[in-house]
Amino acid sequence: MERNNSYGTSWADQWDNSYAAPTVYDGSKKSGGATAKYREKMEMGFGKTKAVASNGVRKVKTGTSHGLQWIKDKYHKTTQRH
Repeated sequence: MERNNSYGTSWADQWDNSYAAPTVYDGSKKSGGATAKYREKMEMGFGKTKAVASNGVRKVKTGTSHGLQWIKDKYHKTTQRH
């Protein structure tokens, strides 16, 4: 009985007819192409999303402070003694 070890070829390697040589990464980045265009569109989308989110947070913050001030005024009016 033959023992499996990491030095031999695996079952998948033996039956894979479409062996492609491993590619070597040379460290350079390619500019242009579909990836760069997609990244640019995503960055524009994130910028818009950030602007909308910050505007929403600002509205919530001002609404909350106005609401709390209204509650304080109502409480102050009911507890005042003349």
